[in-house]
Amino acid sequence: MHRVVITGMGTITAIGNSPAALFESALVARSGVRLAPELAVSAAIPLVASAAFDAAAVVPRQRGAPLDRATAMALAAVRQAIGDSGIRFDGQSPDTGIYWGTGMGAANTLEDSYRGIFQDNNWRLRPTSIITAMNNAPAAVISLEYGITGPSITYSVACASSSVAIGEAMRAIRHGAIDCAIVGGSEAMLTRGMLSAWSALRALATPDPIDAACSCKPFAADRCGFVIGEGAAALVLESFERAQERGAGVYAELAGFGLSSDAAHIADPSAEGQTRAIAAALQDASVRPEDVGYINAHGTATVLGDRIETESIRRIFGEVSPRVAVSSTKGVHGHVMGATGAIEFTIAVLALHHGSVPPTAHLRRTDPSLDLDLVPNAARHGVALEAVVSNSFAFGGSNAVLVARRIAEPQRRSTVA
Repeated sequence: MHRVVITGMGTITAIGNSPAALFESALVARSGVRLAPELAVSAAIPLVASAAFDAAAVVPRQRGAPLDRATAMALAAVRQAIGDSGIRFDGQSPDTGIYWGTGMGAANTLEDSYRGIFQDNNWRLRPTSIITAMNNAPAAVISLEYGITGPSITYSVACASSSVAIGEAMRAIRHGAIDCAIVGGSEAMLTRGMLSAWSALRALATPDPIDAACSCKPFAADRCGFVIGEGAAALVLESFERAQERGAGVYAELAGFGLSSDAAHIADPSAEGQTRAIAAALQDASVRPEDVGYINAHGTATVLGDRIETESIRRIFGEVSPRVAVSSTKGVHGHVMGATGAIEFTIAVLALHHGSVPPTAHLRRTDPSLDLDLVPNAARHGVALEAVVSNSFAFGGSNAVLVARRIAEPQRRSTVA
């Protein structure tokens, strides 16, 4: 069994297009949420967390087809992560795999195609429409970009997609199937059609009457739902032996992965299912509840979701739960669906690496029933963390939990890309 370590990171988000910018914004609760009148389909103006990102500027090495926005974000994040790791690919890399997650795939390409057919009555779509819109397009483009010839697998498990991708890659490295993996997730679904569909589900936040940027309020008494975001996060995973061999800097050890299904309801969360996933992840990592210093919660700011997650954490952490820092960062970067797990795991790893815990933003009115240490509004610095947890709980009842552990001091990085 091989230990698995994280040697590179890259991100594109509404609060920063690098891991350093993302983490800095999360620490100061700088929100990327805004009103988007350009995406309105009715009198109600939607809220979004959009990234300042020029997809057209991302040109792949092989220009076989245009890139959907989600694929362009994926490639941009992967380029950062590979550059950060210092890995050089020679065009034949069967020992490296690509494990990617996305919930809704190429939403922009699909919406443009449907608009052309049904609004403009233009039935002559681009010949590349299928290969641009397929869910595995990001993984395929990454493989072509770097000549990676190992396994290339795409996971679509709603909000847990990229967490599942990271966990399954960890298992592959741990058991020797590969010794390096490019992992993460991407999502770009800020379209009129997608926003209308999510609005119909009645899970989206309503604009805060004073400041729209503060509309998503995880764990608050006046929480009213989430804001859809967009972005990508990529990480380079390697066996500890391989990282040592090439003298790579290491952020942390990816130590545990827990996976469960609720088998209870297609949309409502289950404390039983979440508890099983958290317990499995801690057991897999050989980490005791009292060793965990920070949990990046799924924390969607829905009334039911935050209550159930609080109950799940209490069940696992018991009498130590008041001493574990818990925060949700969705209030600033939005809910990025299939990419959320990778973005939030990146934040959790950086918290571990730097000893700084990001706050739960916009937590002005606390809900007394959610009696955890929710790190309201202000970051904590100089915190001695040995292990961190990242929760991802998805529609469909899929629960994925990741655990990262501090690595030995000589292998730790001093800077963040």
